Amino acid sequence: MLVKIKTGANLSGAEQEFVECLRSYPTTGVALVGLEVGENGSRRVDAVILTPRGITVIDIKGFQRRQSGILNIPGDGPWTISAEPADLDEEISGNPVDQLEHSVHAVKTRLERALVDPGHICGAVVLMPFRGVAVRPARTNLRPGMDIIVANVRDATELRIYLEGFSAGPRSWTADRVVATCAALGATEKPFRAELLADGFDEVQPKAPSLSAREMRQHAIPAPLPPSRRQTAAGWAVFAVALVGMVVVLIVITSSLAHDSAHPAREPDTSTTSVTPSPPPYHPIECWPLQQNC
Repeated sequence: MLVKIKTGANLSGAEQEFVECLRSYPTTGVALVGLEVGENGSRRVDAVILTPRGITVIDIKGFQRRQSGILNIPGDGPWTISAEPADLDEEISGNPVDQLEHSVHAVKTRLERALVDPGHICGAVVLMPFRGVAVRPARTNLRPGMDIIVANVRDATELRIYLEGFSAGPRSWTADRVVATCAALGATEKPFRAELLADGFDEVQPKAPSLSAREMRQHAIPAPLPPSRRQTAAGWAVFAVALVGMVVVLIVITSSLAHDSAHPAREPDTSTTSVTPSPPPYHPIECWPLQQNC
C-alpha cells in the first residue's frame, strides 16, 4: 500500500506504528496521513485511505501505558479497559466517535466543494496498543459505517481485513479519480498516476462482469425429470376413477329423462265433489186478519 505523509507533519508514536503497518501490506490502496481539512484546515485528520472500492477516514489512538483487557465503549462516557479508564496518549474532549464523525463530515464536505463525488465514506477508530498487549473491544461496530479496530505491527490482521473489506461496492475508484481526490483534500504529497496504476488501481472503471456460458448453464432452470412408474400408475388410476364417475352421472341423467317421457304429468282436476244444498220444502201458512208476519 502506498503511504503519503503530509510535509512537515509531526506524527505521534501510534501514527508511526500505523504507517509501518500500512507499508507492510500488499493491498492496493493509498493512505494520506496527517491531512488538514475543514474551514482553512481547521480540522486535522489522522489518515484517509482510498482503495479501488471506497474511501475511509481513520482516527488513530495510542496508549500512554500498557493496558490489556476488554475495551468497553459506552454510548456516552469515557472508554474503559477492564473497568479502568482507557489511558490514551492524548486527552480527548467528548466522545471519540463524535470526533470521527466530524472528521468524516469534513472530508465529505471538502470533496463535494471541489466537485469530486465522494460516494459513501466509512470511518474507523484504530487503537494502537503497546506491542505484546492484548486489547479486545466489546463491540466492533460503533455506528452505521463506523468501526473500531485494534492493531499493531505484530498483530495487524484485523486492520488488514478491514481495509480489504470495509467497502463491498464495485471497483469505481480509478487512478484519475484518486489523483483528483488527493488534490481536493490538499495533500502535499500526492501519488502519481503511474504509481497508482502500478499499485493495482484501474485506468478506467471496469464494466460489470457478464455471466459466462458455464455460469449461465448453472443458473438455468433444470428440465423436469420424467415420471416414475409409480407416478404413472397413480395418474392412470385417478383418470379411470374420474371416467367411471362421469359415466355414472350420464346414466343417472339418461334414466331420469326416460322416466319423465313415459309418464307425462296429468292436468290438475278442477271439478269439485261438494253438493249444492237444496232449498227447504215450502209449507203454506194460513193467515188470519191482523196476524203479524203474514
